[in-house]
Amino acid sequence: MLGGNRGQSEVLGEVLLVGVAVVVAAVLSVGAFGFGEEVDDPAPVVAESSGELVADDGGFNNQRVRIYHQAGDPVRVTNVEIAVDANDACGKRGRIVGLPTNTIDADENVRGADIFDGRNGQAEGALRDEVYRAGDVFDFRLVSGACELNPGDRLTIRVVHTPSGAVLVEERLTAN
Repeated sequence: MLGGNRGQSEVLGEVLLVGVAVVVAAVLSVGAFGFGEEVDDPAPVVAESSGELVADDGGFNNQRVRIYHQAGDPVRVTNVEIAVDANDACGKRGRIVGLPTNTIDADENVRGADIFDGRNGQAEGALRDEVYRAGDVFDFRLVSGACELNPGDRLTIRVVHTPSGAVLVEERLTAN
């Protein structure tokens, strides 16, 4: 009878040994492959947005781009860039960086083509604020000499969350 109990004990010992080996291997693989690293905070969500684009009509509001935040999370303005794809209109692309700002300075706030009006006061709305929240607008003007907009020309505007690289807003606008 003692021999029978010993056989069960050996099988149980082997099962426990295999179980311990599997647990040790799992712990080592998590450390080796980096699965234990912290997950970055997700990007904020701008659930609804809209925009408008005014063509070059010779008036005060010509060449104006407005991107409205209608619903969703508030976004820290220091964490965004605004990418403007004007290939359809004038074959150029540019980005507004270094926000918030009152003036879109070519050296400090523009990457790519300088198609933005850099005069003081031409960066309006949430471009000047710390937070872009529902009810706010990014409002800026394109220089007609650098990128002439005619009725029917199209722009694609993207508001990019720089820490995550996520596109928060993408608006395809047609000049009226």
